[in-house]
Amino acid sequence: MAKGAKTEAEGEEAPKKGGGGKKLIIILLVVVILLLIAAGGVVFLLLSKKSADAEGGDGHGGAQQAHVEEHPPELKVDLSHPPTFVPLDPFTVNLAPEDGDHYLQVVMVLKVVDPTVAEQMKAFMPEIRHEVNLVLSSKRPSEISSIQGREALAVESMERVNYILGFEKPSEDKMRRNPGPWGPVITVLFNSFIIQ
Repeated sequence: MAKGAKTEAEGEEAPKKGGGGKKLIIILLVVVILLLIAAGGVVFLLLSKKSADAEGGDGHGGAQQAHVEEHPPELKVDLSHPPTFVPLDPFTVNLAPEDGDHYLQVVMVLKVVDPTVAEQMKAFMPEIRHEVNLVLSSKRPSEISSIQGREALAVESMERVNYILGFEKPSEDKMRRNPGPWGPVITVLFNSFIIQ
């Protein structure tokens, strides 16, 4: 009888194991189907974006592209908090030759979107100083002696620093549609600017 009872118990356990295997197969099939649907959605979105870019603003695809570009990137200026400034060590550079040798002494400060960016910029400081040094030393005294020249120098320096931090300047069209900061450095300020 013990053998008979054992056989009945094994017979009852066998369907349970088989039922668990079926459930596992069904769950795996559902997961695979969901993954395929998700992959198809991603491919559809990528193809839609590519066709909208190819249309260049015509029809529905252009409207979708304009809708995406209407919203500025996740960089926001929070006016409820004071601005964050990152001072750079003073620069002294030889200017590009013009009518004799001239040099520039300048103290710059970078206005950034938030304190977190200011902290993260420390790791990039050698490269930032290098790029700013290249920009400054490429200028002739006549190019930077006017207010407009200094403002252009500030903009060029800002663009180079943002590029180092991984933010490329958007096109003029995109900037007209999305005014505001496009990179972590909002502006470059000159605390001192001496040409000799």
